[in-house]
Amino acid sequence: MHESEPELRPDPRAELSCEVLPRERWRAPGTFEVLATTTGAPARAGRLWTAHGPIDTPCFMPVGTYGAVKGLEPVDLMEVGSQIILGNAYHLAHRPGYQRIRALGGLHRMIGWDRPILTDSGGFQVFSLRGLQKIDDAGVDYQTHFDGSRHRMTPRSVLEVEAALGSDICMILDHCPPGDAAAAQIEAAVARSTRWAVEAAELRGSILAPGQLCFGIVQGGTDLALRRRHLAEISALPFDGVALGGLSVGESIESMHATMAAIAPEMPAERPRYVMGIGTPRDLLAAVRSGVDMFDCVMPTRNARNGQLFTFEGRINIRQARYRDDPGPIDPSCGCRSCRRYSRAYLRHLHDQGDPLFGRLATLHNLFFFHQWVGAMRGALRAGRFSSVERELARLIGP
Repeated sequence: MHESEPELRPDPRAELSCEVLPRERWRAPGTFEVLATTTGAPARAGRLWTAHGPIDTPCFMPVGTYGAVKGLEPVDLMEVGSQIILGNAYHLAHRPGYQRIRALGGLHRMIGWDRPILTDSGGFQVFSLRGLQKIDDAGVDYQTHFDGSRHRMTPRSVLEVEAALGSDICMILDHCPPGDAAAAQIEAAVARSTRWAVEAAELRGSILAPGQLCFGIVQGGTDLALRRRHLAEISALPFDGVALGGLSVGESIESMHATMAAIAPEMPAERPRYVMGIGTPRDLLAAVRSGVDMFDCVMPTRNARNGQLFTFEGRINIRQARYRDDPGPIDPSCGCRSCRRYSRAYLRHLHDQGDPLFGRLATLHNLFFFHQWVGAMRGALRAGRFSSVERELARLIGP
């Protein structure tokens, strides 16, 4: 690349706010600023303000289902550049229990994280309990996979849990059908999701605390006409952001990217755009190219624990025998703590022994890589050089 172009491996702090702003300069939660756009393309960089500070976009969000990104402390997450983490309202409601979290001062205080938290409703997990749930137009009755106890989830109950958790961004209850669902099932899920979204929009002011943001969710599978219809219905409601749900649930990668490319640019420009549950480097490049601001995935953490490490030269499977005597770091050009201090041979040894330290070091590296990958795109957008950096990232991914 030309010397004047942004580095593809930025400083680890690149995923943090570009400016360190004192609290007196913070803006009201829900304020979204578009800071840079791309000529002839939907890609953009922005800043979303929450009660716990700003989130600079595009932004990758690590998943901490139970209030923790497995193996890492909050200080680790700050070190690798995480601006915001995700929790799951369904899981947290049952373990340790949302009343207990509220009594402990909320999720931020309990886990020692003073930056933004987004919580998913957990509806996806409930709808995945096939044979253990019964859906109707008012909500869903389900039997937990924890202990078999029976409960009911509704638009109201989800907001009540998220209010108790103190989430900065609360996702509403929606109906996410499986990727192999028939057209009639997807149509019914869209209608039900709209009904629940209207109810959530009406209830949020009486349940959520001031400063808690609330995002609507668009369903519709890969049917673009249905997606556009549902987008119009959700966009008309007073949500602080709009998300695309129901992607990466079994459809082809080509279909997923095509759906993002068609629908994301049509999402309200004045609100943050979020695509839920996507996460390969190729997916993130496609999302940013389509004008998406926020995305999350378990891939960097789950793959780390399974021995899969991401680098700008491709993935490494540390379980391969060739790494048993390799004295080099995961990625010679990476600045993460794992690469600065440890060899591939040592990581291979830790993995072979089932030592928890392997998961910690691998997760640190993978999250560092993901924040670098997205930080390179954000920096390029702000510098007005996205096209050239996009081409270079696409070259690194390969065909």
